[in-house]
Amino acid sequence: MKDKVLKIWPEINWIINAELREKVLNCWTYAIENSVLSPEDLEVIPFSLLIKDCKISFMNHKRTCVQLAVDIAKRMKANFGDEIQIDFDLLIAGAILIDVGKLIEYDKVEGNLTTSHAGKLLRHPFSGVALADRFNLPPEVLHIIAYHAKEGDLAKRNVEAIIVHHADFVSFDPFKA
Repeated sequence: MKDKVLKIWPEINWIINAELREKVLNCWTYAIENSVLSPEDLEVIPFSLLIKDCKISFMNHKRTCVQLAVDIAKRMKANFGDEIQIDFDLLIAGAILIDVGKLIEYDKVEGNLTTSHAGKLLRHPFSGVALADRFNLPPEVLHIIAYHAKEGDLAKRNVEAIIVHHADFVSFDPFKA
């Protein structure tokens, strides 16, 4: 399964720290193994159930979010230099994991994608933190997962979480009706 995860998530290899990279890979592998969704499903299902007739796939949205986050962080470092500290490994790990909880949030009923019982009780930022914590990911990564969506609007996000939050919404909001 790890090979399949790396096929859909080549950005995992952007994480320099081997231990962090392995934890991210293990978290995604576990999430898929405990989901009704397969890696192949993630390439075709819509990235959101909140957008009617969404044509953008889950993985297209997710990979775009990670790539945007890295691009934003690189531009900020280039322009602000030492005035801003950005941990790229934490940024990438968090961006890759922000929607891992959707694998618990989604269900298939008669071949149709829907919200699971667990998903109706806990949105993906919460289940995502639970999944990531299972693999002892650092609190900074849990912070990014927890605060990437509207649940984080009242929290003080760290710089990596700010970047990932905006990258996520830049690749989400244009598709809302």
